[in-house]
Amino acid sequence: MNSGIDLQRTFIQALVDLGLSPEIARTVWLPLPMLLMIAAATVSVLVTVWLERKISAAAQQRIGPEFIGPLGTLAPLADGLKLVFKEDVVPSKADPLLFTLGPVIVAIPVFLSYLVVPFGQNLIITDLGVAIFLWIALSSIQPIGLLMSGYASNNKYSLLGGLRAAAQSISYEIPLALAVLAVVMMSNSLSTIDIVEQQSGYGILGWNIWRQPAGFLIFWISALAECERLPFDLPEAEEELVAGYQTEYTGMKFALYYLASYINLVLSALFVAILYLGGWESPVPVGLLSDWLGVSETTPWLQIITATLGITMTLLKAYFLVFIAVLLRWTLPRVRIDQLLDLGWKFLLPIALVNLLLTAALKLAFPFAFGG
Repeated sequence: MNSGIDLQRTFIQALVDLGLSPEIARTVWLPLPMLLMIAAATVSVLVTVWLERKISAAAQQRIGPEFIGPLGTLAPLADGLKLVFKEDVVPSKADPLLFTLGPVIVAIPVFLSYLVVPFGQNLIITDLGVAIFLWIALSSIQPIGLLMSGYASNNKYSLLGGLRAAAQSISYEIPLALAVLAVVMMSNSLSTIDIVEQQSGYGILGWNIWRQPAGFLIFWISALAECERLPFDLPEAEEELVAGYQTEYTGMKFALYYLASYINLVLSALFVAILYLGGWESPVPVGLLSDWLGVSETTPWLQIITATLGITMTLLKAYFLVFIAVLLRWTLPRVRIDQLLDLGWKFLLPIALVNLLLTAALKLAFPFAFGG
């Protein structure tokens, strides 16, 4: 297994060589990955908003944003600046504390989830042994913020939107967790690094999507429902609920909901890439590439190429899924709330349970292929 480039160790060693103690060097390192994570998540939102506008325009044979920057690339930034300077209005009969806490509780867990996303062998902020469990636990906090926002707004449309959001999230979290559990069972670990490494060695043939096709579909459908993407955007259905739990929000509080939604979409796409599409692994194994070039896997310049290729592959896979999500928005009609709940409880949940049991049976019968 190629050990890759350990940025943390290299950075700390460089500071120690300059005369700092190891403790101070680690202290200097600590805030850098977190700041990088916040910056990367924010940039991913700007890119995704621009892509959504351009892809949506292409699907409807329009041009899309064109004049705010080259090809309209500064349009998302202009939207963000506009929302920053908009007046923050709190309804007179709303609960001010809960009304303010709602969007904060929705946004923070999504940012924290980026801590366990690996973009390469050692390109991860926190390699936790329970990374997948942490992500599922953090994602389960979101419905509390949505329900809190709907209740605190003192508005019937907001309350119904919050109730719908909570019901929808709970309905789809269970099949999503069962689909993830099947992958965890095959890799014998909850670590995102271990799950990607379990898929390495055979190129594209080693990816989990071939061993977990049902789990892949369940996870992706559940992720779209968790992100409230069409055809599952029932909590904010404008024909019925004005804007759902967001109805009374303005300015940055309103922006936090959209920020969390788009970050969650990119995050879900990244986790699909990690769990089912080999993460940073390219279709051609690194070992095979080093054999072709006649060099060792530990050659520094090959490690740099491998790390760059790993980040590129992870982002390409994730944004391909984002592209699919945007196309689905303009392809499928919005479902009714009863159809949405039926799909989660009556179809995805039983299929996820059967998939989990089948994975356990295959793990015992074919341990060489299913991580016995």
